[in-house]
Amino acid sequence: FSALLIIVVLGLVGAGSLFTVGQTQQALVLRFGELRTIYKDPGLKFKVPFIENVVYIDNRILDVETNKQEVLAADNNRIDVDAFLRYRIVDALKFYQSVRTPQGADSQLSNVLNSAVRRVLGEANMTQIVRDQRAQLMVRIKEQVETEAQKFGVTIQDVRIRRADLPRQISEQ
Repeated sequence: FSALLIIVVLGLVGAGSLFTVGQTQQALVLRFGELRTIYKDPGLKFKVPFIENVVYIDNRILDVETNKQEVLAADNNRIDVDAFLRYRIVDALKFYQSVRTPQGADSQLSNVLNSAVRRVLGEANMTQIVRDQRAQLMVRIKEQVETEAQKFGVTIQDVRIRRADLPRQISEQ
């Protein structure tokens, strides 16, 4: 009986000390909340069981979708704007310390994107936003978001204005 108990305990300890890092992941190994190691390459890894825990961070490009918002352009026209961005986590430790999860990052980056859209589009008129300078405006929005996003350990891959239309009440008139 004692031999079976020893085998079970050794099996649990062995299973608790192994973990796998996937191709699309990074892994932070934390000992009592303090960083011990960052694994960026995939494969089977080891940790101290019951003392260290593993936090997985995504390596892929992630999306942030914002809700449609009404923006006041420089020519006092109201415009409904729908924008999104794509980002990649480049500093896993800073990301974990600042926002912890992709959902936390999405929330923070959504706020940053909304304010950058309002700032940049508020300086342009309706024609520039809809037709003439849309690409340049998206570049300016990306630059502003990138500056803020560095605080979260992410880099912005792309920012796009999906739609820029007159609000329904105005277009019906």
